[in-house]
Amino acid sequence: MFKKILIANRGEIALRVICACKELGIRTVAIYSEADRHSLPVRFADEAICIGPPQLALSYLNIPAVISAAEIANVDAIHPGYGLLAENANFAEVCDTSGIKFIGPQPDVMRLMGEKEKARSAMKKAGVPILPGSDGIIASDGEAVEWAKQVGFPVIVKASAGGGGRGMRIVRSEEELPGLFKAAQAEAAGAFGNGDLYMEKYVEHPRHIEFQVLADEHGNVVSLGERECSIQRRHQKLLEESPSTQVTPQLRDEIGAVLCKSLTEIGYTNAGTIEFLMDQERRLHFIEMNTRIQVEHPVTEMVTDVDLVKSQIMIAAGAPMSEVLQGPIVHRGHAIECRINAEHPEKFTPSAGKITAFHPPGGTGVRVDTAAYTEGVIPPYYDSLIAKLIVRGKDRGEAVSRMTRALEMFIVEGVYTTIPLHRKILADPDFRAGKFDTGFIERFLAAGKKDTSA
Repeated sequence: MFKKILIANRGEIALRVICACKELGIRTVAIYSEADRHSLPVRFADEAICIGPPQLALSYLNIPAVISAAEIANVDAIHPGYGLLAENANFAEVCDTSGIKFIGPQPDVMRLMGEKEKARSAMKKAGVPILPGSDGIIASDGEAVEWAKQVGFPVIVKASAGGGGRGMRIVRSEEELPGLFKAAQAEAAGAFGNGDLYMEKYVEHPRHIEFQVLADEHGNVVSLGERECSIQRRHQKLLEESPSTQVTPQLRDEIGAVLCKSLTEIGYTNAGTIEFLMDQERRLHFIEMNTRIQVEHPVTEMVTDVDLVKSQIMIAAGAPMSEVLQGPIVHRGHAIECRINAEHPEKFTPSAGKITAFHPPGGTGVRVDTAAYTEGVIPPYYDSLIAKLIVRGKDRGEAVSRMTRALEMFIVEGVYTTIPLHRKILADPDFRAGKFDTGFIERFLAAGKKDTSA
């Protein structure tokens, strides 16, 4: 097992990794920018090293600074968390070159799955169901028109190196395709430095379903089931749950078996998440893979009793799956996670500033992952996540009731938060009945505006 791990991240995920390391008896090193000098990861890590000013490019995304800190602290491994450098294959490669274990997949596998079109081709070859679409990158808007005719409108063009909805356009007619194609290309080039686009059939009113997997370094891959992530705004998830009400045990087992086979073939290791769109006939279609731990990993932990972060560390240290899991995966109950962000609940504008009061809820089946505290500051430089509120119930009904109660008892003052929005979502009859898709939030917010004006 590792003796010392550096956490190349900040906020709640850095604290989450510190907790896992403490339980495994591993010393930790926190890195921090000048804006995070008084953060809880800095307080609770065994060592802390400042790596630069608040700007991401000069601190948390500064690979030489991160590696220098790791070498100064003489660490065995680096855990990247999620976001920032977590899916940066170049960073993983530098770690390997520096003799430091990167807690994640191999760089070449990260590159394969990081380019969405290549990942799509690899999954198709391995037998994972995918949407009809182009065979590779589309070179021009004229070629895009030809592919669209074959696929059938509506279609969606996507950035191969993209994420978060950038470099993506839905196209419903041949006339609008050239303009939307060029707009997506320009946006992708600006956001990712890569304007490559590919095309897929657009699924109307889909649900967003993702599968959590773990893969050891001895060729063993295990699926831990699915998460429902359809409650999202502009491709950013707001609320997640597990299991999905739309995935049957048979479908869960079938997709899990296919994923285990395909990931074994490509040599995948450590934790990963495979994302799908589900159409109205409950068919799943692969869209992308995230080669890291996810923000919403706690809902899987709550229903399986598997500590995914400790599993990541053990796998990277060479432990076989039999030692990591110590038994078969068993799903119990239902879990829901709400992402509590420092944002205006209606305008979705960031709300940086000092937290003047902070009281997280507790009680049976309630978990709060956070690095926030009273008098702590939400800096304007980073992601607006304050906390992840997670609950587990014996079934979905109890989980919804428990989350409703927990949200009512969650006190955050000094900044705006999305707690009021989450409370409204949990009270919505369609949400409670499980009748939603990825367009739920847009319809929900539009209906609220109509009610307000009335």
